[in-house]
Amino acid sequence: MKAIGIGNALVDVLLQLENDEILSSFGLQKGTMDLIDENQMVSIRKAQENLKRSQAPGGSVCNTMRAMAQLGASVGFIGKIGSDEAGAYYEEALRKANVISYFSHVPGISGSSTVMISPDAERTMATFLGPAATLTAEEIPDEVLSAYDCIYIEGYLIANERLFVPVLKQAKRLGLKVALDLSNFNVVNGFKELLLEVIPSYVDILFSNESEAEAFAGRQAEKAVSFISRMADISVVTMGSKGALVGCKDGIIRIPVSGGAPVDTTGAGDHFAAGFLYGLSAGRSLEKSARVGSFLAGCVVDIIGAQIPDRQWEQIKLKVREILS
Repeated sequence: MKAIGIGNALVDVLLQLENDEILSSFGLQKGTMDLIDENQMVSIRKAQENLKRSQAPGGSVCNTMRAMAQLGASVGFIGKIGSDEAGAYYEEALRKANVISYFSHVPGISGSSTVMISPDAERTMATFLGPAATLTAEEIPDEVLSAYDCIYIEGYLIANERLFVPVLKQAKRLGLKVALDLSNFNVVNGFKELLLEVIPSYVDILFSNESEAEAFAGRQAEKAVSFISRMADISVVTMGSKGALVGCKDGIIRIPVSGGAPVDTTGAGDHFAAGFLYGLSAGRSLEKSARVGSFLAGCVVDIIGAQIPDRQWEQIKLKVREILS
């Protein structure tokens, strides 16, 4: 199964906070993702310019595709970037990661997400979408999608009316499986009616974390996963230290958490999805696929940021082969 992702192409700038005061001073709710404009982005960065920071190609779907490529999967990524240095950096990073990229280019600056990591490892994201928010289905040729078997879409795209539903219809018309991540409980709360309409019609695999699943289903996670799996063939609900649940027509599979106490939870859900989709691409069971997802999530929370260092991947691949054997 060849997978292609479509998401917001954003450069992540990760800041390690000394305390949470900066969050309240900018009106940010801890643990959430807020959209900001270019001026707000500059103000936040300037206020924290003395903090330790790092940069990486980001956006949740990009994180997932890069991790799948590291495991050896054949993957692609669709996005939109500017003509600046950040856009060039993003494109080159995907090339180095063996992800085939399909970018639309526009003049100007690229989108970015400032990821503020609290002392307790929780992350808060302030995101400037830039040109990423202007991608349309008309910019995605049928021949690009038809080269793949599965499309993975982030819920953040739901606000883009010219992209979200049209690309779901396009993917289904071309015979692709559709995997959707709900992305954030604010997405669920803001677009619940539309989600209730499109998920039964177009979505085969639905990813969510505990708060997103509960917001969508209106019930606790264990009941939410059953509710969702009546709409989509497969429902995956990640629950942090409590592990994960995978729902399907045959019942619920419980997956234990992997790894120790997290250093930074950035990218945990993205890597769970990467491991799960990789397991399915290799023709393995839902349980084994989810165990790979849990393992990858446990690896990424041990580091700062959503990019596992290259030097760790050989050992990771050995463990993944062991899980899938």
